[in-house]
Amino acid sequence: MTTSRDRGLAEALADARDLPDGEARFAELERIAGQADATGEPATGLAARFALIEAYLHHGERWRLLEPVRRCLAAVDRAPGLLDGRPGDAEALRRHHRQAVEAFLGTPRVGLDQARSLLDDLADRLGPDAAPVAELRCRLADHLGDEPTARREYDRWRRDPEQSYDHSGSARLTPRQDPEQPAVPDPAGGCPGCAPARRGELLAGWGERAAALDALRPVLDGEVRCTDQPERALAVALLPWLRGGEPERAARAHLRAYRRHRRERTAFPQLAAHLRFCALGGHLDRGLDILAEQLPRLDHPYDDLSAMEFAAAGALLCALAAEAGRGGRRVHRPGHGRRPAAEVDVATLGADLFALATELAGSFDARNGTGHQSGRIASWLAERPVADLVPLPADDDSDEWPADDPAGRAEPAEEELAPLSLALVTAALDRRGDGYVVEPDGTVVGRWGEAVIRYRRLGRRGEILHARVVATRRLPAARRAEAYAFCNAWNHDRLLPKAYVHEVAEGELLLAGDVSTDLEHGVAPVQLDVLIDATVATGVGYAAAVAALP
Repeated sequence: MTTSRDRGLAEALADARDLPDGEARFAELERIAGQADATGEPATGLAARFALIEAYLHHGERWRLLEPVRRCLAAVDRAPGLLDGRPGDAEALRRHHRQAVEAFLGTPRVGLDQARSLLDDLADRLGPDAAPVAELRCRLADHLGDEPTARREYDRWRRDPEQSYDHSGSARLTPRQDPEQPAVPDPAGGCPGCAPARRGELLAGWGERAAALDALRPVLDGEVRCTDQPERALAVALLPWLRGGEPERAARAHLRAYRRHRRERTAFPQLAAHLRFCALGGHLDRGLDILAEQLPRLDHPYDDLSAMEFAAAGALLCALAAEAGRGGRRVHRPGHGRRPAAEVDVATLGADLFALATELAGSFDARNGTGHQSGRIASWLAERPVADLVPLPADDDSDEWPADDPAGRAEPAEEELAPLSLALVTAALDRRGDGYVVEPDGTVVGRWGEAVIRYRRLGRRGEILHARVVATRRLPAARRAEAYAFCNAWNHDRLLPKAYVHEVAEGELLLAGDVSTDLEHGVAPVQLDVLIDATVATGVGYAAAVAALP
């Protein structure tokens, strides 16, 4: 039964979800969760922490996941019925448990003991021999430089039998009973389609070139599908192919993968591989072009590990370019924080990137109690070209690897599930007969009456369809209270879109709304048609209501 106290917390939670991304939303969600704990409302506390976890993920603050995930797990342990009839939340919690452990690998701001404790807890829930546990123990040991342990856990990861899990919200992994039925991947296991790339990265790091390429084969042969593939696997294969005497194949893979990685925020961790390929393959001018293009992203990296690797790869490239007489070439570096914008020469930029890479490596090692990351970066910086220069193809027009989005991939049947893609979104709009434009980053923009709607893919694998509705009418800043009252009333009476107010630089208020749909397990064209129809209809209604304001 809902009490007045419940309604107060529920309304506060709804309002908090409508706040813009950032510290204000984080603080309010934390406050609501704490208040729910104090007043004995575990369901509200759980909902607030789920919202907080999603906010951290969308804002790139993965290192902050550990505490809310730990508290969610504790709440469910105390009251298992909290997840009864909510399989989606049970799946999300298992996925977030893994993400919280993985956050340790990406930043030194997470303590080693914290990560080990959370991983031990995952082992208690899934079983000590479960593949997700073996994988995470392998990657943690590899990060610390304990290669023997990492290899043992890798073997356990590869030997683990195929398993499924209980959709009801149970914390226990259950073996697949019917061998004729395909196993449902456990959310704690990560994306199955990316597992070959994760294995390939480990093997390549251990110097197992042939084994790394063999691990990548299911992706490169098109046997497994994922929205990140095959481009992520191609990036992993660049140096093994280059070092294995296949520079032409590496060059084609670089062109194919970078075409996508150059703009996707979540692909920032793959950029170091492209820079190292250019440095070690003799493509110094192209490497400097890529470095100049991607340098602004270093100020807002995916995580500290990817920033360290990008900086190290950039420093290597600059050092080799300087040795080749290109040290005087100037690169524009935009301002950030207290650093002013400047035109810096390659030699100076290389020194700056070297300092950043070694500083970050030292931070990881101080946390880890080892010198492994500093040693790894030093080994990168000591590398020299491994192959004679092979000219890059004019364009990648081969059919060597599975087609990427949007070209070359046949549209699935009406009711066939497929990973969310740009091609599926535009095809749905084409079936409606709507006009739209596709921006360079893959955002699809259209206008329907008084509403401008932007469709884009979010999430680590682009599995979330996010629609942002913006009313063309704006209000003066003096009507802020009225605008907030309108959005609160809209959110109280209607499910979609989630309305909010955003103040733009001109002193005007922009009224917008969001609709996000998690399509991790794929979407059929007929389902996407329904989703697009719904966002257009509700978005037009929202913008019309804004236009009707006095």
